[in-house]
Amino acid sequence: MESGGETAIATGAAALAAAVDSLTALPLIPVSDNDIVELMQQIETSTRRLASVTQDLIVQACARSLPARNGSGSPALYLQAVLHISHGDAINRWRAAEDLAVWHRVGDDEADPVPVLPCAAQALDEGAISLDHVRVIRAVMNRLPGKVAPEARAYAEQQLTRQARALDPTQLPRIGERVLGFLDPDGTLTEDADRQRLRSASVSPQRYDLMSTLTVELTPDARAAFDAVMAKLARPGMCNPDDKESPWADDGELPRDLVEACAARDERTKVQRQHDALLAVLHPDFNPAKLGSHRGLPVATILTMSIEDVERTAGVATLATGGSVPVEDAVKLAARRSKTFVLVKNKNGMPLHIGEARLANPAQRLALIATERGCTRPGCTAPASMCAVHHVTEFSKGGRTDIGNLTLACDHCHALVKNGPRGWTTIKLGPESGFPGRTGWIAPAHVDPSRTAQVNHLHHPGEMLTAVPPSVRTRSFCNPVRPQPVQDRIARRTTTPPARQ
Repeated sequence: MESGGETAIATGAAALAAAVDSLTALPLIPVSDNDIVELMQQIETSTRRLASVTQDLIVQACARSLPARNGSGSPALYLQAVLHISHGDAINRWRAAEDLAVWHRVGDDEADPVPVLPCAAQALDEGAISLDHVRVIRAVMNRLPGKVAPEARAYAEQQLTRQARALDPTQLPRIGERVLGFLDPDGTLTEDADRQRLRSASVSPQRYDLMSTLTVELTPDARAAFDAVMAKLARPGMCNPDDKESPWADDGELPRDLVEACAARDERTKVQRQHDALLAVLHPDFNPAKLGSHRGLPVATILTMSIEDVERTAGVATLATGGSVPVEDAVKLAARRSKTFVLVKNKNGMPLHIGEARLANPAQRLALIATERGCTRPGCTAPASMCAVHHVTEFSKGGRTDIGNLTLACDHCHALVKNGPRGWTTIKLGPESGFPGRTGWIAPAHVDPSRTAQVNHLHHPGEMLTAVPPSVRTRSFCNPVRPQPVQDRIARRTTTPPARQ
């Protein structure tokens, strides 16, 4: 026997199908331009509202154990089977239902539970946002540190949903970054547990062209290891499948002329070189011990931190590749990996400890990494891993290979240093300069008629902030505008959402 509710739902579904049938049968040629736009907007709004009903149906399917009774290992696999949709689409619908639908969990004290994302759920009910908007909102909310207060989380969701009503999904991530920066401007709320929660690696199914997409969220530890290997194997000339002479791995320093010759005919982009380097690493015959050296140093993770940060176990350590690692993680990384160089500096920026270096030249390069961090030519962003050691006073002119006469310069900038009116020159600055011991670059007269020595501040951002007075931001989340609970939802059943797949 059918109840009144079941009859009403069946009648509503039949009316929806009939309305769609009538729309598809109507000719559109007589419709005016303005009406075409209005019709598209109306249908889009209705389609979005139907997505809200889909969330409720997913709740009911789980409440009645339909996935398990169907032999599906998860709700997403069940949706894929019964709706004949892609696995990715099924996962997106299921995860949206987790946060947008009304779940009554066993043992919940709330008599009238609300969704995890009530503002987004209400906007979807109204047809004001789409599931693509919801996907972005969920991604941003998932990145919020665990220490963020519930009031601040509610504020973040309200702001994201409000902006989603006016922006398309591709514009919303910019708002998300601003919200994240507002709630945690100095990164003090983010902990290692937050980063570990976000780590992931997934490969998409092969497309018709047999290509696949690899999506990875790297922890600072993994990024440090990745950058160290890429600096060697992804440099121009290395691991080039189109060049028979291109080296893939070696057990020592490669001949410079061989690398330069291979690099000169290497037409790959950076991302293509990284792909080929990753392929070399994943090859069954690859041996990490054969990575050899890169620019005179063993291929290793190189961490630089101050003695003050080490003593208080706070702050960040910088990498030779330009990235950052929390000091606490850097200390653990150095303790469990043999190929890790730790450079500890005193308050004046001078190296106090140089890891495991034994040879003079590598030690000098490590010292330069600790003090200069990257290419020293003003405006250059190349990290230390992409730089060569440059003699400030040329060796051919009597310049000694002493630490006081050495600096870092990337290959492009290094080539600019030459004799003649169009060449750049380098000097070591004295105490009166304000940056004693740093490398100053003097541009040719056609670039800088004053020929004033300049230093590169980009690898030392603190220098650019010294003139900014300290300020304290104050925020209050004591009285946030709380969203109204979603009304008239179908799902008010007793169930607990299964574990996320």
